[in-house]
Amino acid sequence: MGDTDRGELIVLQQELEWVLNEEVPRVFNLIMQVLKEGAGHFPMPLCGSDAPIKQEKFIMSTAAHSTQDQVKCVVTVTGDTISQADINMKAAKHQHQLHRTSVTPDAPWRIQQIQDAANFLQMAMQFLQGLGVKASLRTSSETLNILSQLIKLLQKGRSSLLIPRKKTIDDLLSSRNMKSLTPPLPGDIAISFYLQAHKLVLAVYHLSSTSGTMKFESVQAECSMPWLTPVLVCFTTALHLAHQLRDKIAVFSQFKDFTPDSCSVSTVSC
Repeated sequence: MGDTDRGELIVLQQELEWVLNEEVPRVFNLIMQVLKEGAGHFPMPLCGSDAPIKQEKFIMSTAAHSTQDQVKCVVTVTGDTISQADINMKAAKHQHQLHRTSVTPDAPWRIQQIQDAANFLQMAMQFLQGLGVKASLRTSSETLNILSQLIKLLQKGRSSLLIPRKKTIDDLLSSRNMKSLTPPLPGDIAISFYLQAHKLVLAVYHLSSTSGTMKFESVQAECSMPWLTPVLVCFTTALHLAHQLRDKIAVFSQFKDFTPDSCSVSTVSC
């Protein structure tokens, strides 16, 4: 190896050590601050906080582009549950028949997506706290592995709010939530509450059988939940910081003859 190549490897190793010793702790600390801010926006206390559970009331209505107001709902959300809701709907095949039902405080409807997102956010914070003195890491492979785990938690937390879990009509009809509605709905109507980005959505499914084949039509009512937007921003910001750091470390392995975890300044300069 020539003197020029040896000098380049020394510089690369010094740059990598600076990233591991200075940049990694700085970015991890920044991500932690972002996650703490996100935790503060949730409607229930997280991470040992003694903040009160938030209660908000929303009016849900059919999307603006719809020509018919088929679903209306006044909903009270307490923490991660719908504690009360008054639902009025018209079935597609019985436009002149109005169905009314309610979610009552003694049988609340849990929004599992909120709890899932909160759990992943807390897991990411505990993961960073658990690193402790290891925040100053010695190898790029160890750091990349840690970043991979962190990114996975953040992605799951963000996806929990953006992408509702898919459920079959049978799952909805047989769910504890449907059975708790007062009064019960007809057997050919199912409903579901879920989050999608910054909105709370109420979907109503009208079932019908044609030549033995079960089909359904759906209509939706929705409302904006203000706290979801800053939480999604915090997840996105934390992911961006983690991806940036991962890319910064990964770039060192692109240099020919440089293997970050098998050399150090002392060995290269011999």
